Amino acid sequence: MLNSIRTRLTLSHLVVIVVAMGLSGFLLLSLLQQYFLQAIEDSLTAQAQITAQALIPGASTEGPPIEAQNAAYNALQQQQFSNLALRAENVAPPPGELPVGEIDLTYLNRASLQLSSQLDTRIRILDATGAVVVDSHPDGNPVELMDDPVIAQALTGQYASRTDQKGSDGQPAMVVALPILVEGKLVGVTYLSQSLNDLTVIMGDLRSRWLAATLVALLLSAVAGLLLSRAVARPVQRLTTAASAVAEGHLDQQVPVGSRDELGRLSQTFNVMTARLRAMRQMQIDFVANVSHELRTPLTAIKGLVETLRDGAVDDVEVRDQFLETVEDETDRLIRLVNDLMILSRADSEALNLNIQPLGLPRLLKSITDRLGPQAGARHVGLRLEIGPGIPPAQADSDRLEQVLVNLLDNAIKYSQPGGTVTVSVEGPREGALLVRVHDQGIGIPAEELDRIGERFYRADRARSRAAGGSGLGLAIARALVEAHGGALWIESEEGHGTTVSFSLPAATP
Repeated sequence: MLNSIRTRLTLSHLVVIVVAMGLSGFLLLSLLQQYFLQAIEDSLTAQAQITAQALIPGASTEGPPIEAQNAAYNALQQQQFSNLALRAENVAPPPGELPVGEIDLTYLNRASLQLSSQLDTRIRILDATGAVVVDSHPDGNPVELMDDPVIAQALTGQYASRTDQKGSDGQPAMVVALPILVEGKLVGVTYLSQSLNDLTVIMGDLRSRWLAATLVALLLSAVAGLLLSRAVARPVQRLTTAASAVAEGHLDQQVPVGSRDELGRLSQTFNVMTARLRAMRQMQIDFVANVSHELRTPLTAIKGLVETLRDGAVDDVEVRDQFLETVEDETDRLIRLVNDLMILSRADSEALNLNIQPLGLPRLLKSITDRLGPQAGARHVGLRLEIGPGIPPAQADSDRLEQVLVNLLDNAIKYSQPGGTVTVSVEGPREGALLVRVHDQGIGIPAEELDRIGERFYRADRARSRAAGGSGLGLAIARALVEAHGGALWIESEEGHGTTVSFSLPAATP
């Protein structure tokens, strides 16, 4: 099941939800619990301070710094102070004016019941020796508090507090201890404790609600994850099925493109790929058929001539020489075809060995036009060379570039009308490239054929090309050689108005 992308997407969706809900819930509950504990501690501190000030004239307490107390604490302090003040009216003052060091807090025993009626807190007041003199919840069993660390710390004049998971009654509780000072002298300790049962209940309820919300979120996320994963997995499954069919040779596969996201673009790319594969397979089939046809024609001619010679024509010297000349021509044609195919094969495999170096185009073009001048003259076609000013050398292989130019000029001469002119021009450099154009005033190429010109073995006029001895590989070879130099070749033509073949070459850097 885990091998399914749909299952993995759904599980990853749920894992993200669980992690997010878990971390957020843990942090939120921890912050809430800390906030409640701090509020309870502030409340106990306020109660301790108010109790000491209400019962002991001139008393002060050492509590947390004022800046740590918030507005809620101040409001609580004011409300509780008024309530305590009313209950402390009947508390007798200490007898006489005693020095601070001799103040006896035993007179506070009568105030214990009055204080317990107002505060939901157990309040105990200890004297300077640590003995309990007031207990708001006396249970008849005095508890020795001297061993309590917060009492020991308070008796040294420092504020102390702690949270017990299990108090004296087995319930969670918070205790605070504030030293009581009169004129700067320690006279006792205010010791308060409050049960945290309510907080435990509240936090338990919040945790239950959080767990319920997490379960609901998981259920909803599972449904949403299944729907989303289905939307993602369906096009992947279609692509997988189509790819398997393509691997088996069925190249007519197409997948619907239902979105513009990455999967949609992948589907569109897959469709383009299969279309190109079909085109390439068709080209391969055509290539094999064309090669077979091009090879069969001269081989059939050679076989016929050889059979004729065997049947007795070899005895006729004139006929024999004519047949042997024809065999030689057909053999040369086969050699040219094989050489052309080898060049294309090497170009396809990027195995052409080019001797690239700075090459002066004007001199090369002049040499080629001079060589092809007689051929053009025999067809009553003129050759014109146009060289722009300041033409720098090109980065090219002289032999391969000569092959390209001879091929293009030979085609231009063949397809030119008598009395026409073939123009060769060089321009540039533009953006680091030289531009070479071969323009003829020939028959041109039909618009519907123009896109296919340059395909291997393709001829716009098969009968004319074969009569001229062409195989349909010349432009394909020229394009492959130009591209091997890092340039590009393109054709512009209008039927009845001639053709222009242009190609670019990188200019040599000074």
